[in-house]
Amino acid sequence: MNFQIKTFQELTTTELYAILQLRSEVFVVEQDCVYQDVDGKDQKSLHVFGFKNDKIIGYTRIFKPGDYFDNASIGRVVIAASERKYGFGHDLMKASIKAVETYFKVDEITISAQKYLKKFYESHHFIQVGAEYLEDGIPHIRMDRDAI
Repeated sequence: MNFQIKTFQELTTTELYAILQLRSEVFVVEQDCVYQDVDGKDQKSLHVFGFKNDKIIGYTRIFKPGDYFDNASIGRVVIAASERKYGFGHDLMKASIKAVETYFKVDEITISAQKYLKKFYESHHFIQVGAEYLEDGIPHIRMDRDAI
């Protein structure tokens, strides 16, 4: 998977459409969760997306400290269902963590993780902070990653 990182303004309309389509496929349709994905936060985030055969199959958005949490953050972590078996989620997280460190010059990262992915995020050195909570009807946990 090859990665690109762009601001909202740098995204082409084709890239934006593919990103929103992927997010909708997974977060709305696959997870059967009606929620407002287009939330006005895309404009202030950096977009990390991965390609396979010229198709966007993975995506995150990253925020500098203070824009979402006190720490920098990674959100909307998504891999196309047909591509998950190849371990691309790990590549996507590594690229996103590196992007936070490169663009924002910080090591501390906070995520709001779907609870069932706790072990996945722990493999990237995130630890649970606080109790489980519901976000859009799905169990989530806050996880923090400190400098390693």
